[in-house]
Order: sequence, then C-alpha cells, then structure tokens
Amino acid sequence: MIFDLVVIGGGAGGFFGAIRVGELFPGAKICILEAARKPLSKVEISGGGRCNVTHACFDPEELTSFYPRGQKEMLGPFFKFQPKDMVEWLQSRGVKLKKENDGRMFPVTDKSSTIIDCFTRAIERSGIKLLISTRASDWVFDESTASWKITLFDGNTLQSKFLLIASGSDQRTWDLLKKIGHTIISPVPSLFTFNIRDTNLLSLQGISKSDVKVSIPAFKLETSGPLLITHWGVSGPAILKLSAWGARDLYDCGYVFDLVINWRGAEDQDMFRKWLQSTMKINTRRKVNNLVVQDIPARLWKYFCTRAEIPELTNCSEMGNKHLDRLADVLCRDTYRVTGKSTYKDEFVTAGGVDLTDIDMKSFQSKIRPQLFLVGEVLNIDALTGGFNFQAAWTGAELAARKMSELLRSN
Repeated sequence: MIFDLVVIGGGAGGFFGAIRVGELFPGAKICILEAARKPLSKVEISGGGRCNVTHACFDPEELTSFYPRGQKEMLGPFFKFQPKDMVEWLQSRGVKLKKENDGRMFPVTDKSSTIIDCFTRAIERSGIKLLISTRASDWVFDESTASWKITLFDGNTLQSKFLLIASGSDQRTWDLLKKIGHTIISPVPSLFTFNIRDTNLLSLQGISKSDVKVSIPAFKLETSGPLLITHWGVSGPAILKLSAWGARDLYDCGYVFDLVINWRGAEDQDMFRKWLQSTMKINTRRKVNNLVVQDIPARLWKYFCTRAEIPELTNCSEMGNKHLDRLADVLCRDTYRVTGKSTYKDEFVTAGGVDLTDIDMKSFQSKIRPQLFLVGEVLNIDALTGGFNFQAAWTGAELAARKMSELLRSN
C-alpha cells in the first residue's frame, strides 16, 4: 500500500487533483479515500442535479469579486487556471457545456452524471484506486522515509510521498491539521436564507422581484439582485450574496438583525416619491391599491399599500403628502427583523478553514509541512453561488497537481 499520492476526500477537488496528477505524470500510483459510500456527492446535487460546473466569467480580476474569502489570494491562481481552462479540459474529454443567462455553466445534457462519468473514466484510465467508506484517522510525516503515513480507522496504514487534503468542510480534518501546526479560522455558515416572522409577508410566498437592493445597516452591508419571498422569509440571489459577505458578522449576532429592502432597486426614495405623485395625478379616479405598477405583481402592490396604512378604498386623488411619504418609505426602505437563517436548498458552504497565510498559493502546498497540499473548502475560501466554489476547487487542484507532478519527475 505504497503510493505517490493519497487524496483525502472524494469530492470535486480531490477527484480533479488525482486525475490531473495521473495525466501529468502517467504511471503515478494514486489512491482516493472517501468517507461516504458515494463519491462526488456535491457534484451530483449541484444545480438541482444538473451540476453547475463553473461560471462564464473569464476575467480573473472580475472573477475574484465573487469570493468573500480568498478574493485577493485567488487572483494569481486564476491567471494560471480559470473557468475557460476548465471548460476546455472538459470539452477535450467529450463534455460540452452551455452558458445560461446568468453566466452559470452546465453540461448540455443537464445531468450531473455527465461530469461524474467523465471523472470516473479519467480515474480508470490512470489506474487510480478509489476506496469508499474509508476514512483516515490520522496522518504523520515520516522524516526517515520522506513520506506520509496515513492510518485508517480499520487500523490499516498507507504510505504516500504526497498527501492532498480535499475533504471539504470537515471538523475532524481541521483538528488533525491544527495538530500538525496549521492555523484554522473557525468555520461559520455562508450562503443561507433569512427567516422573518411576518405573517403578512409570508402569505406572499412564491412572489419574486427581479431587482431589489438589500442592506444590513448595522454591518454596512449592501447587495442587489433578484429576491424571492418564501414561506419562512426571504431568499434569492440578493439575499444569498448578503449572507456570504456578512457570514461572520451575522454568525456573531446570532442571526438577529434588521434587513432593509429597497423594492425599487437602484431608484432612490425621492425619485420614486415624485413618480408616485405624478402617477396619482394621472389616475385620480382609480383606487390606489388597484394601480398597475411596472415590475411589481398586483398582490405585492396591495401588500405595500396595506403596509403603508393606506385605507383600501382610497382613491389616488385622496393621497396626501403623509400617505405618499409612507408608501415611498415602504417601497424604498422596507425594514424587517430577521430572526434566524435557513440552509439554501441542499448547498452548505462555510466561511472559514485553513488560514491562507499557511498556504503557498502558487501551488496550494502547505508552508507548515512538506509534501502536503490542500484544496477546496478545507481552506478559508468561499464564494457566491454560480459555480464559483467549484472553480476554486478546480483551480487549486490543477495547481497542486502541476507541482506534485513536477516534484515526481525531478525524483
């Protein structure tokens, strides 16, 4: 059981790292250890089972703007291996991708099995050994053999020149890494939705608004994008972005804070009030709650009128300054008390992990221990939804594989 490379974790980064070492250094003896019964589980469920492989953002500097943690550190790596490179790698192996309107990229089959099958064929071609339901209980670098000794939970041991940690968000792995000298940034949830206990708002579940601006004044956080009203509160890209950028602050406050929604997006309150005033003058005989307002569903508009305490039978001609002010305030500075969070679909992303100052970002090699590489969510790198977290794993795995292959050739 002697290997050139043992990979801890059979997810996206682990598989790709193993595959690339096998391709760059043919004949390398490689083993992947996966604790679960099935590898690539996140690949399988990503994008609702379609696998959001990456994102069609091919400018490294723009690409880093989607990473709340790792933004500065990932710039150099993305200049060496970015989404365009991953697309080309997949296409050269028979997997064609398509770009959706929001930039997310999926296999044209709309099946995650297409990516899984591609990876499975690749490890078979390189003779990579995959051990499922197998977890390492410890790993120690043996100076006498200049290799890693990996102890499994069943008592068996493996010996490997290189060790690639790609276990994702795993406390046991972080504890082992801390034991050998790595600094761990305590993990907290990212990419979650907000719980709001407002029965009137929740009665509108399923209604979405394509462009809103959301902010958390207490932490000076602000994002924009689509918002969805759910049966527990609010979700959608605008909320998920806010949760990612504020992950640590929101954890620290126990997920209790004030959320401000500008349902008009970039439009400021004064401009909207002027629009309201002119609209009322044009529609003097119409009921205020029956107005047709662009981009606002009728049920949502009625809710806004109720929230602004405008009597149901009020005509537009009866709207005074007080009512106009209230309505403009509701549309542009609608404030809710958030009292908790919910996990977004099946995705679970953490902010935290191995401190990036411990990592050589040119190769994703540990600065603390020789012949140790770390990629993916085990590191303090996380991104917004849209294929960005996968891309960080692909990039880290590629650069780690290049370095390991180079060292194998030099021996």
